[in-house]
Amino acid sequence: MSVDTALNTPATAVADPLAHGRVEDLFGLLSGTFVASLGIYLLHAAHVVTGGTAGLSLLIGYATGWSFSVVYVLTNLPFLLLALRRKGWRFTVRTLASIGLVSAFATIHPLAMPGVHLNTPYAVVVGNLLAGVGMLILFRHGSSLGGFNTMALIVQERYGWRAGYVQLACDAVIVLAAITLVSPVMVALSALGAVVVNLVLALNHRPGRYLGH
Repeated sequence: MSVDTALNTPATAVADPLAHGRVEDLFGLLSGTFVASLGIYLLHAAHVVTGGTAGLSLLIGYATGWSFSVVYVLTNLPFLLLALRRKGWRFTVRTLASIGLVSAFATIHPLAMPGVHLNTPYAVVVGNLLAGVGMLILFRHGSSLGGFNTMALIVQERYGWRAGYVQLACDAVIVLAAITLVSPVMVALSALGAVVVNLVLALNHRPGRYLGH
């Protein structure tokens, strides 16, 4: 190819060297949802909550006895409409897949680790760390866990506010609502956990820092 031909080649014809491939995206979705769902399972086993629709689903489950998997899907449906409008089909489909995978994995963990008993502070810290790392993986592969994740990403992209801090504000409402169902000690631990998961996002997912997509 001559120099002139190379210079006149449309930019769209050149593959982006930073873009994730399909296999990378698939593994990212699988690993991200597995890690996040494992973190949520540890929180459920300790009977504490966290932020986002995952925390809201845990809270509803404690109050009603309904399955986390079912509640989690239902609470995320309205946010999928927001994702479709603001983030497009690609992000929305991947987020829907992630929600489905988290719900599926949530049914597997109790079978693999039945009757697990954990030190509560340990479960809170490790569970939220895993949830945060899982969400971070999904963000970097054009997906999310839905709910407040989606809203936080939209606010970050539009106004430059860090997604972790935006979600932390939303999560505070969920954690405060937990006081109606769990003890003040558990609420305090849940608040600590919400800070942990959102620090993972705020310190590792800054606008413009990560260039792959």
